[in-house]
Amino acid sequence: MSPPATESTHGRVCLCFSAWAGASATEEAMEAILECCAGLDVHQATVVACVMSGPAGKKPDKQLRTFGTTRRDLAELAEWLAERGCTAVAMEATGVYWRPVHAALEDRFDVIVGNAYRIKTVPGRKTDAKDAEWICDLARHGLIARSFVPPKPIRALRELVRYRRKLVETASTERNRLIKLLETAGIKLAGVVSDVFGASGKNMLRALIGAERSAAEMAQLAQRRMRRKIPELERALEGGLAAHQRFVLDLQLRRIEAAEADVAALDERIAEMAAPYDWAIGLLLGIPGVDRIVAVTIVAEIGTDMALFDGPAQLASWAGLCPGSHESAGRRHGGKTRRGNVFLKSALVTAAVAAAKKRNSYLADKYRRLCAKRGKMRAAVAIAHKLLLTVYRILRDGECYKDLGADYLDSLDKRRVANRLTRRLNDLGFDVQLVPRAA
Repeated sequence: MSPPATESTHGRVCLCFSAWAGASATEEAMEAILECCAGLDVHQATVVACVMSGPAGKKPDKQLRTFGTTRRDLAELAEWLAERGCTAVAMEATGVYWRPVHAALEDRFDVIVGNAYRIKTVPGRKTDAKDAEWICDLARHGLIARSFVPPKPIRALRELVRYRRKLVETASTERNRLIKLLETAGIKLAGVVSDVFGASGKNMLRALIGAERSAAEMAQLAQRRMRRKIPELERALEGGLAAHQRFVLDLQLRRIEAAEADVAALDERIAEMAAPYDWAIGLLLGIPGVDRIVAVTIVAEIGTDMALFDGPAQLASWAGLCPGSHESAGRRHGGKTRRGNVFLKSALVTAAVAAAKKRNSYLADKYRRLCAKRGKMRAAVAIAHKLLLTVYRILRDGECYKDLGADYLDSLDKRRVANRLTRRLNDLGFDVQLVPRAA
């Protein structure tokens, strides 16, 4: 008996595959859609390639070969695939090892990068050759969903934006360590100065490293409005730093300044590479809570061509911002959001928190309502989900953002809002009579 149909659109291989004996059963179950394709099992040092060729409905011819992963080896792989008439090449997205292979083949073949979890082979008898054969067989029957791989310019911009985030995190970690060191030495500068790493704060830190000035002299280094706090600064700077603590403080301050300089250099290079997408960045800047860094991050992660996604719901699922779904026996249970793209997800959650602070806006009103029901964190993720849907429509249609207004949710059901407010006034001891106002 033939197995039930699979969900080829989403690339999910049904459990019925685990009961099949192998490729021969697959050939009997459905018809191949590619006459010649290849499957690659990619590792750090080797690539195992399997090529299947032959007309649909017949058992294909199989060829296996192992290649290295250097540039010369990958060029040899491309020539070998071309000689055999391959039109499509499929591989798993394993770590970062697939990236040089994809770069070497993308200009000559239709490269399909699939989620390794979704194309996992049948348990048992696992070898590199069988993995490559399994991937090739799935690609031959159109059962691998394509993972989103942006074009080369977007990939280059993405690498810089992601590295910028790492540098910012490194600088933030060093700042926390430096403040912890000051607190350990009894210096309470962070309790008086709002920004320890501002102009006044850095001058005092350098003076602490030198150990040549008294607390009163270091307090005089304060600038502008900070000079109002000179008495408090004198008391906060009276702690003592040991010689080894000054040495560590000097290292930490230099690391922070070096990271800040690197971030500034990265910002200049990112601005140059993002120049072709200024039209998209300008549209995204109109969304509440989205600054230039968030806008560039969005472009670097999803690009500007929304036709690559089936719709806003698929984009939200890919980013890990769609609501969790867990249903069993006809009952819905709370489900967690998937991991998704952590870079895009964190940027949008940050933007959502900022958007919640904008007065008289739809997003701020929605955030407050969700906070009362679900808490701050879930409310922030829900607003991030709405922001991503807005981003999709703006980039798809090329239109500016239009705020619905703070009273939009109330206008959806005026009777429900009126009844709720009437009940509240009745609870406070008032008799309320609602009379419609003339237009």
